[in-house]
Amino acid sequence: MLSSEKDNNFCFPIPVVLENDKVKLVPFIPSKHAKALVKGFDENTWSYLSYGPFTSVEQFVEDFWEKGMRANPATTSFTIMDKAGPLEANGEPPIAGIVSYINSSDWDACTEIGFVVILPQFQRTHVTSNMVGLLMHYALDLPEQGGLGLRRLQWVCNAKNAPSLKVAERMGFRFEGVLRWSRVLPPSKSIGYKAAPERKGDPRAGKGGRDSAYSSCCWDDWEGGVRDWVDKVMRRTK
Repeated sequence: MLSSEKDNNFCFPIPVVLENDKVKLVPFIPSKHAKALVKGFDENTWSYLSYGPFTSVEQFVEDFWEKGMRANPATTSFTIMDKAGPLEANGEPPIAGIVSYINSSDWDACTEIGFVVILPQFQRTHVTSNMVGLLMHYALDLPEQGGLGLRRLQWVCNAKNAPSLKVAERMGFRFEGVLRWSRVLPPSKSIGYKAAPERKGDPRAGKGGRDSAYSSCCWDDWEGGVRDWVDKVMRRTK
């Protein structure tokens, strides 16, 4: 039976909802959201990601959520809902994907937008820009504005993932560089994959890897104009 409990282990307060007129983000709850997400995944969902694919709802919840996200106080996940279209039979907006805060630190006042999965029918729509904008606001706005007042928000993706890099650039993140051989990947990750090194004695022989591209938006970027830019992007997306 899928859990009906939301995450209560994150190092920052988890909002009940983040929303505007186009997108709604709510804490991921397996019993409410997992089946619709897994049903919407396709063969391209996991191409650039270091995890997945998942062959069942149970595997997704156990491996991604219970072991990977919920157990880690530096991570939490949100279900993305599209408010711009018709409601589902349950009266809720349709589920458009899942996104997380990861690598978070209360001490260092930082977090990362990661594990981003937008279901195919919602890609190249208003969903991504508005979802990212809402998470940027919550992370970087001051507490008096309803945010956490963090100093650094980062975006890390496979260096070969051009669409993800474009999202970061469009939303005002500043490109910082590439961290080479940052992850070990199995050969099944063929699109974003670097071939296994020809290195005698390598304990991970046969496994390749990936380079990771780092971008960030820090508090001074945010207050220096990115906040206004993000609001403009969110308003003009359709």
